[in-house]
Amino acid sequence: MGARWRGRLSGTDGLIGCYSTQTYKHMNSGEGGLLVSNDAAVMARAIMLSGSYMLYDRHLAGPDPAEFSDIRYTTPNVSGRMDHLRAAILRPQLAHLDAQCARWNARYRAVEQGLAGTPGVQLIARPPEESFVGSSIQFLLLDWPPARVQEALARCARRGVELKWFGSAQPTGFTSRYDSWRYAPSAPMPASDRILAGIIDMRLPLTFSIADCEKIARIIRAEVGAVFQAC
Repeated sequence: MGARWRGRLSGTDGLIGCYSTQTYKHMNSGEGGLLVSNDAAVMARAIMLSGSYMLYDRHLAGPDPAEFSDIRYTTPNVSGRMDHLRAAILRPQLAHLDAQCARWNARYRAVEQGLAGTPGVQLIARPPEESFVGSSIQFLLLDWPPARVQEALARCARRGVELKWFGSAQPTGFTSRYDSWRYAPSAPMPASDRILAGIIDMRLPLTFSIADCEKIARIIRAEVGAVFQAC
């Protein structure tokens, strides 16, 4: 949320854009989310699904009541609406989203600059068409043996820097992979597997100061660099 590609906001391509507002997302209500669309029929159906009953005409952002003439008879109520408390938590965050995105990017750039040139570390090359939101940072330890990756992560953890790795054989925390999703069978993807085996991820919460991010980068640089040099 808040990112752009060639000036176009993410979530505005296609018929519907969906945003999570779960903990750690760019707007945080603990749980929940929202959707956007410029299609009146889609939004009318979403309002009915959300559990508006026949009070849809009270929805301040809803389409013209005529859009509900048939939908109201054919769409079930699944009570998927957001409660007022979560909406009240999100409204002021929406007003400050651009400023928050700028704060995340400042923290991202601090870590990125600190890691630049670290032996064995590949950073993301950001294309000029992209306006990203750096609420987390990823880097690549490409073709590192798993034991070396685990050693580097353990060394960072001992100094208080917790990194997530997508190369583990088992899903851990937020780092599940496509081959962990047994409810959606897939064919092997060796090229993707090679990248996943080296992806390291770390969130950059706004509770981190710029100085914190610079220190974190120094720790990662020292510990990952030391493991690489020993290879």
